[in-house]
Amino acid sequence: MPAEPHHRPAPRQHDGLKVEHRDKKGNIDTFEFDRLPISAELQHAFARWFSEKCAPGGGWDSLKSSQAMWFRLLAFGRFCAGQEIPPQRLEDLTPALWNRWRMRRPEGIYGYHQVTSLGGFLRKHAELSEATRSAMAKRIPAVGTKETALAPDEFQEVRAAARRIFRSAHLRIQSNTAHLHQWRAGTFEPQTRDWLVGESLEALAQTGYVPHIIRNNGKKRTLPQYVTALGGSGAQWTWKRLFLSRAEAYALSVLLVMEFGLNATVVSGMRTPRAISDSGSDEFPTYRMELEKPRRGAGRHFETRNATDSGADAPGRLITQALEATSHARAFVTAADSSLGFLLVWRNSLPGPRNLSPVTPFSIGLTKNAADCWLNETGLTGAPLRRMRKTVNALHRREPGQNSQETHDSVYVLPEPQVQEASVPIIAEGAESALAHAQQAVLRAQLAVSAEAGGQETPTADCSDYENSPFSAPGIGCRASFLMCTACPNARIHPKHHPRLAYLHRSIASLRSVLEDQIWAEEWGSPFMRLEDLKARLSDVVWSEALAGVSSADKEVVGRLLEGKYDL
Repeated sequence: MPAEPHHRPAPRQHDGLKVEHRDKKGNIDTFEFDRLPISAELQHAFARWFSEKCAPGGGWDSLKSSQAMWFRLLAFGRFCAGQEIPPQRLEDLTPALWNRWRMRRPEGIYGYHQVTSLGGFLRKHAELSEATRSAMAKRIPAVGTKETALAPDEFQEVRAAARRIFRSAHLRIQSNTAHLHQWRAGTFEPQTRDWLVGESLEALAQTGYVPHIIRNNGKKRTLPQYVTALGGSGAQWTWKRLFLSRAEAYALSVLLVMEFGLNATVVSGMRTPRAISDSGSDEFPTYRMELEKPRRGAGRHFETRNATDSGADAPGRLITQALEATSHARAFVTAADSSLGFLLVWRNSLPGPRNLSPVTPFSIGLTKNAADCWLNETGLTGAPLRRMRKTVNALHRREPGQNSQETHDSVYVLPEPQVQEASVPIIAEGAESALAHAQQAVLRAQLAVSAEAGGQETPTADCSDYENSPFSAPGIGCRASFLMCTACPNARIHPKHHPRLAYLHRSIASLRSVLEDQIWAEEWGSPFMRLEDLKARLSDVVWSEALAGVSSADKEVVGRLLEGKYDL
């Protein structure tokens, strides 16, 4: 059990047409249903259903879920308002209306989610008619994504950019943390530059701001003596000394995805990893990562992984650095609300009324514009998290990352062009191996009614072209074992050979009782399978007659063949 007491999530506020949603991270947003261009009855019904989902345990643990549904409801409201006879009551939401909405959605993944997500939200309420809920439950073909993994050069470019940005931030925060510890220990003389910097860092750690005054216009102004000591009043001289920026938090997310194959939602909501108390020497801490992926379904949301920091290349080293880089921000947030024990906490550069975080000036997890900040910082042309995850799981880790094996294969591996290209030589090699095995296991000698003129008799068949064997160089004669005659297209098998081959088949089978399975399969498996094929072609009746006609000469030939005396 956690050392601190459990904090029950605050219930949602539902005031008629206004619904307030507070998610697991403490972020708050308000939705005003009187903005929907629909009748009052529909506004109240949608607000009531919406508030049920926003309630603790209602299913929406993130503001992303409620915000996404809100925009779908806005689109649906505008559609209803544009009808010749707009619906006024719940019974006016008919199957015909829903089907018109469905048919007018744009093609692609956006329209697919508009239909499936909104239908899933509405159809759970029995206040709608059974026919309408059945229409909403009708399956539609899934829309495939064209998203592909990063090419090798793109992968290296993204990884290098993420490492450069996060490493710079980590070293910066690490250096200033050491300076703060020295100030707290009384190392610096009062009013010296180092002392003023330390005092600024203390204020920054406690309040999120360096010492300042509030101007008449409400804006903050850093005190002049601290501006001089710090070197400036910009973010790089003030709050960035102890906190990550939005782009730096995104760079850390990229590295976590790259290292552990997680998706953006899991990284965004990751709780702070804790060192296992019995992990051994303090020199090599082992961290327990508590992961949650709601889309996995009930009973399979949660997962734990252990990561040990045993050196520079160990997965746990990234966790150590992440904890150090976010230590001050996490301490500030958890001091305000101990339930907000998340790893990815960063300082908002422009905190204000639009900031949904409950602890100003900090934000938790990834926001919608985090990718834009990353692109501006790096100059890259694409947000990498989704493609990075596919690259890592399909091409590098090559195993499911919080997915079933079926999902991993069908969504991540099989549609990926790089996997398909890399699979060509493997498939070709497998096909060649299968062909070679089939050629060994299937009879290739030709069946004849009688002996042909010019054929040379062998212990197992007649040879029609001894000088040009497929098993030896042309013109030097066949050098293969007589057991290979059944695998040679030059061999001819006629009724005279049937008794001898039937007896050979039974003799090889009897060797199984005295040899290990692997040895028997390696030495006798292929000849036995070819004789099995011959038996199937001749029929059981012919085979039984052949066994009945085995002579002492046939037995002697077979005995010498099994003893290898013909190979001398």
